[in-house]
Amino acid sequence: QGPHANRRLAAGGAGCGPVYSSAVAHPVVGLHHPPLPMSPLRTYIVEDSPVIREDLIGTLEELAPVQVVGWAADEATALHWLAEPAHDAGLVIVDLFLKGGSGLGVLRGSRALQRGLRLVVLSNYATPEMRRQCLALGAERVFDKSADVDSLLGYCRELAARPAA
Repeated sequence: QGPHANRRLAAGGAGCGPVYSSAVAHPVVGLHHPPLPMSPLRTYIVEDSPVIREDLIGTLEELAPVQVVGWAADEATALHWLAEPAHDAGLVIVDLFLKGGSGLGVLRGSRALQRGLRLVVLSNYATPEMRRQCLALGAERVFDKSADVDSLLGYCRELAARPAA
């Protein structure tokens, strides 16, 4: 029968190539069990630029196990959403400069909510002093928009892979 005995052809007729079932053995050394699927990391975005926000949402949802559950363009809307007990987010990504208020205000207000929110900052203004201020206000990490998007994606993957508490 040969090495492709478990192969099945895709339905649909001409032009369809072979589709291999998962029963075909793949010689991967050291792989004993398939990795467990990650639950999507429920994420809330605080970003006032529609272009950046849409690009960020698309990038996060495509390249990391992230489900964006909402967004705000200003401090007041973000804090109102975050204060609602029914709203659940495992991660909040905050820009510093917003349409109204600031990301520092979101960090300060989130800390006052005492909900144990996991907050990170994603900004073009990630100077050493701004990083210190953000961390002092409760941000776990500060990422630079122009240089650290891959690091943010890695951070999201890491959070999603952690067992639920």
